[in-house]
Amino acid sequence: MILLAVFMTNLDLWIVNVALPAMGSSFASSQGGATTLGSLSWVLNAYAIALAALLVVAGRMGDRIGQRPVFLAGVAVFTLASLACALAPDLWILVAARALQAVGAAAQLPTSLALLLATVPTENRTHATRNWAAVGGLAAATGPVAGGLLVQVDWRWVFVINVPIGIATVAAGLRVLPPTTRREDGRLPDVLGALLVTVSVAALSGALVQAPDWGWSDSRSLLLFAAALISGAAFVVRSLRHSHPLFELHLLRLPSFGTASIGTFVFGVAFAIMLLSNVLWCQEIWHWSALRTGVAMVPGPALVPVVTVLTARAARRLGHGPLITVGGLLFAAAMLWRACFASVRPAYWLDLLPSQVLGGVGVGLTLGTLVAAGVSSLPGHRSATGSALVNSVRQISATVGVALLVAVVGAQVGPAQRQEFRAAWLVAAALALVTAVVGARITRGAARDRLVRDEPNLHAGSVTEAR
Repeated sequence: MILLAVFMTNLDLWIVNVALPAMGSSFASSQGGATTLGSLSWVLNAYAIALAALLVVAGRMGDRIGQRPVFLAGVAVFTLASLACALAPDLWILVAARALQAVGAAAQLPTSLALLLATVPTENRTHATRNWAAVGGLAAATGPVAGGLLVQVDWRWVFVINVPIGIATVAAGLRVLPPTTRREDGRLPDVLGALLVTVSVAALSGALVQAPDWGWSDSRSLLLFAAALISGAAFVVRSLRHSHPLFELHLLRLPSFGTASIGTFVFGVAFAIMLLSNVLWCQEIWHWSALRTGVAMVPGPALVPVVTVLTARAARRLGHGPLITVGGLLFAAAMLWRACFASVRPAYWLDLLPSQVLGGVGVGLTLGTLVAAGVSSLPGHRSATGSALVNSVRQISATVGVALLVAVVGAQVGPAQRQEFRAAWLVAAALALVTAVVGARITRGAARDRLVRDEPNLHAGSVTEAR
């Protein structure tokens, strides 16, 4: 039942990406005028930004009042917001409904992992975490085809599909999940900090999306970059000084957790570039339907859960670092393959399929392992808060990846942007190589985790007392 909610949330990511061009065509025809890629990107980014800002707050609420009520409330909000998305009359109402969806997802994602980890022995936490991540891979495998099929009817059905899943999850959760007691007292995390990080990421995304049209030296672009820098710096300072910060930066002192968070961000940017660029290439360059695009994208996502399960024993024996390194190298090879062989004439067997296979294996080795490397190094009483922080990093990276792709490719997509797509794939390849280096550092840092984790000032109570 917990995994069903995780499946629903991850399914939404894939089917919305596949449906994005159809949304643009629908709103352009109903409202007149073209809908640019920059405007459409906010359908993805509004969700990711709100999710990143609220995950830690929701994770701490789970620690404070219990995982069960927060989890079930999150599923309910996500379900209602999905219905609002399906009924949205214009693009910006859809964007607002997507932000509301993120509120529900923020409540259910960290609490779902915490509920799952609470049911398994400590020595099986890594295995359970990787299985939790593998559910996302299963959703990724079915999402493109499901999205393509639903778009054949109407793009609004990609949101309607969440409603019966959400209702079933809440009904089962009320019967199956045991009542939870309050685990922590005290204040909730810094709400102003959540606002600051939202402003920072939104301003950065807006600057990257609009600067190609406005000009990088235009006063509006510079103002957005300045707003992102100032609000981001204010957020860091406030987090360091606040008694209940949004991000508990002291957790980054754990070598594997801090390094894994960097790897999660870098790889998340590369992954977002790959995902949206493939959808746009198939539908806007090759002029394939959403269904054909979805079917073409299945091999990569389908490999993710398979690789995750098959390498579970290797993760226990070798540790997280080697798998992350190999996965990063394979993902880099996938992006380089696309940069070398992509053609404006459809060449699926030479171009997209080999890249999908390499990338799918790379994601299967890397994504869930990065999450496991971070979460498994956390103190037990910070499992929900720490996993929320990791997932916040993932959402911020997705926002930056989408905005970076729009900045490189441009607001209008067509065959003329062939070289721009190649540049985006090269950027993704370089980021994947950085991820491979992160894997090597995690291998060295894991040996120091136990000593650092035992320091008393890593515990929230000690930090509060010191202040």
